[in-house]
Amino acid sequence: MQAIDAMIEQFGPWLWFALAVILFVLESIVPGVHFVWFGLSAVIVGIIALTTSLGWEWQLIAFAVIALAAVFWVRQRSREESAKPDVPDLNLRAAQYIGRVVTIEDAIVNGRGKVRVGDTVWVAKGEDGPKGASVKITGADGTVLVVSRT
Repeated sequence: MQAIDAMIEQFGPWLWFALAVILFVLESIVPGVHFVWFGLSAVIVGIIALTTSLGWEWQLIAFAVIALAAVFWVRQRSREESAKPDVPDLNLRAAQYIGRVVTIEDAIVNGRGKVRVGDTVWVAKGEDGPKGASVKITGADGTVLVVSRT
């Protein structure tokens, strides 16, 4: 215990900055974002230690509190950002076609038929129409395209 006290007294607040550098180097080596928040916490505690005369025990407690607060704050922020997709219809292929005008491949009879979208034939439902007529995709019900006459 005396060796730790001697080392802490010898280096003082600069020990926190050295720890921050070690954590930042680990961040660049280890995949993921793990050590950056602890490194920032070490920098903050180093600044606090330079400006105040806190004992090393309180510095250690401050480091733990700041690191935990940073981790929970980042987790909360990342959850909010990941909840909003860049392309909301990315995995809803049929929904990506809404607004397109397509050709009826198999006549729509009794509200069911098939339409051609590019090189793919899709099941469609909507107003009855003959083969070859143009319809507009107005919605999607699972993998069935909802169409209306243009």
